[in-house]
Amino acid sequence: MFEHELTRAEPLLARYGYAAVFAAIFLEGFGIPAPGQTLLIAGAILAARGQVSLAALLATAAAASAGGTLVGWTIGVSGGRRLLGRFAGQRLERIEGVFARWGAGLVVLGRFVDGARQLAGMAAGALGMPLASFLLWNALGAILWTAFWGVGAWAFTRDFHALAEAAHRARLPLFAVALVAAAGLLAWIARGPKRR
Repeated sequence: MFEHELTRAEPLLARYGYAAVFAAIFLEGFGIPAPGQTLLIAGAILAARGQVSLAALLATAAAASAGGTLVGWTIGVSGGRRLLGRFAGQRLERIEGVFARWGAGLVVLGRFVDGARQLAGMAAGALGMPLASFLLWNALGAILWTAFWGVGAWAFTRDFHALAEAAHRARLPLFAVALVAAAGLLAWIARGPKRR
C-alpha cells in the first residue's frame, strides 16, 4: 500500500521538485489534506539515490511545516475560539486548562499523528497559546518531524520496504492504543472537576 503511495508521489517530485514538497506540507499544516509526509519520505528516498539534495529537502520540509502550522495558528486566533466554544460549551474552560498544561507537547508531538498534525496549529491559536511560545514549539516540532521522516527514510532506504511493511502491520494495534488514549482523555474532560 505504501509503495503505491510512493509510486504516485515520485512523478510529482520529478515534475515539481521541492515546490511539490513545500506546497503539500504547507497546506497540510493548516488542515487541507495533502500528501506532505508521503512526499517528504519519497524525496528522502530519492536523496538516498543521489537524485535530490537531502539538505535542501529537509530545509524545504521544515520551513513548509512550520509555516503552514503558523497559518493554522492564525486561523485559530481569528475565529477558532468561537467555533470551539460552540462545540465544547461549558467544557471549554477545562479544555483550556489541559492545553495550558500540555499544549507545548501537543504542538510538538501532535505533528507525528495524522489529524493532529493538520489541526494542532488551529487548536493552539483557538486556545490562546501566545505567539512567542507557539513559534518556539512549532519550530521544534517541525524540525523533529522533518528529521524523523526525512533523515529516517534516507538512512534506512536499503531496509525501507521491510520497515514500511512492519509499520503497516503494526498500524492497527497502534491505532487502537491511540483511540483508547483519546477516549480516556475525552472522558476525563467530560467528567469535569471532582465535587467534594
